[in-house]
Amino acid sequence: MTQHNPEIRTNPADETIVVGVNQFRFLVTGAQSNGSAALCELTVPVGAKLLAPAHSHDTYEETLYGLSGITTFTVNGEVIDVGPGQALCIPRGAIHSFTNQGTTDAKSLVIISPAVIGPEVFREMSAVFKTATDGPPDWAQMAEIMRRYDTTPVPTSSA
Repeated sequence: MTQHNPEIRTNPADETIVVGVNQFRFLVTGAQSNGSAALCELTVPVGAKLLAPAHSHDTYEETLYGLSGITTFTVNGEVIDVGPGQALCIPRGAIHSFTNQGTTDAKSLVIISPAVIGPEVFREMSAVFKTATDGPPDWAQMAEIMRRYDTTPVPTSSA
């Protein structure tokens, strides 16, 4: 009889983390991959966008594979639509953001390599959004969270 390792299982994180309206569901975390990669399912509703400031990552790549709908990314000023079956690698240091300008919710698989970030960053951001009941979230607090997780926010007039 084959014995299963209790540390190896499908969909280790059944939690869906909501940041504003965007949803993150980690399928593989750095703990499961010895830090080599994290995989996350990102759902962006119609009309939604990245609710944190545009940003860059200096210590990891972020690759996205479109599952459904179309997510529009802006990477170093270039606008790129990612639809089902299409992939986009955002290299280290590239300033990027996203939006869903389509007519259906968009879903992508996000690969973070190496697995520098995981669900904890999105849990913290979610908490900031949940405390902002009378207006936008505290952008200074959001930027501080991003910096702690090797993400560099781009200053804007609203952030």
